[in-house]
Amino acid sequence: MDFDVTDRQAEYCGRARAISETRLLPGYRARERDGHIGADLREEIGRAGLIAPETPTELGGQGLDRLTTGMITEEIGRGDVNVAYLQVVGSLVAQILAGNADPELAHHWVPKICSGEEIVGIGLTEPHAGSDAGMPRLTARRDGGDWVLDGVKSLSFATDAAAVVVFARTGPSRDRGKDISAFLVPLDLDGVSREPYSDMGTRAVGRGAAHLSGVRVPSGHLLGAEGRGFTQVMAGFDFSRALIGLQCLGAAQQTLDETWRYVGEREAFDQPLSRHQGVAFPLAEAETLVCAARLLCHQTLWLKDAGRPHTSQAAMCKWWAPKTAYDVINQCLLLHGQYGYRTELPIEQRMRDVLGLQIGDGTAQIMKLVISRQRLGRRLAP
Repeated sequence: MDFDVTDRQAEYCGRARAISETRLLPGYRARERDGHIGADLREEIGRAGLIAPETPTELGGQGLDRLTTGMITEEIGRGDVNVAYLQVVGSLVAQILAGNADPELAHHWVPKICSGEEIVGIGLTEPHAGSDAGMPRLTARRDGGDWVLDGVKSLSFATDAAAVVVFARTGPSRDRGKDISAFLVPLDLDGVSREPYSDMGTRAVGRGAAHLSGVRVPSGHLLGAEGRGFTQVMAGFDFSRALIGLQCLGAAQQTLDETWRYVGEREAFDQPLSRHQGVAFPLAEAETLVCAARLLCHQTLWLKDAGRPHTSQAAMCKWWAPKTAYDVINQCLLLHGQYGYRTELPIEQRMRDVLGLQIGDGTAQIMKLVISRQRLGRRLAP
């Protein structure tokens, strides 16, 4: 790996850092109160080329490498971890559509994602199943030239998404991951209703459920081959797992930077707090852990860009980076004392927001199962 930052990477990261400092940090708490990310902010980020920037230019993207996308995601995460998730989902769904959708469908939706004009969510899990994504109850049956879908899917941006990619059972098999197909479902169709969730964090993401009752979509909205959607489309999640790691690390690094400044300015016992080993050493440890987790995420994205296997590394990113970020933010909150516990500072909100990403998009237990199977094979792994 080459650790030099290219001029192009520096340019895009500079754009992301500028938006984080001027737009995202000042409005972080307000977006939690509002419970969504405004369309004007989405479009501003889109105009800067910071949503799904690895998407080919002919589909509205910037044609960047995935490593640069990860660096951009971390910079956005410094300002607002929830807005960074807008970019993560944008990259994941744009990749799915670009690689699996009918070209006409991809050319309609992917540029809208990249510009921030629309959000397209991902509906993998269901309220009853959680991590057991390979056993959906959502069904899709053929009816003439259409597919008819019935069931429920959980998704982020449930209140704001214009469409969602869902996984539905399309065949008789009841084996995990078999006879499952992927579809793009516009959420303004007849038979669609939305149910908002009330979460302790990531409120600006607006998680919820999409209830599909006899929803008809054209046959051209099938993504990939019938019955193979789970295996074909799930391959894209290795990419998003590394992005989620960097999304969380951005929030952790911002909190660390703020805490270094705070302990250098705050005095106790006639000297700065930073003069105490019990204050400075935990921050030194936190800085080390964040740096190590960042390098793991960068390695994963580098492997993806090189076309090399990276499933294990992606799973490591997903379980370890959010946990590390949470632990670091928690330590920083404690070092701020009563000020960290109060809601005037953003630390407690970051801690709640990052906590949710230890659950969503694959729990630590699932990620460790993935790593075990990569090392041992399915016969010997749990």
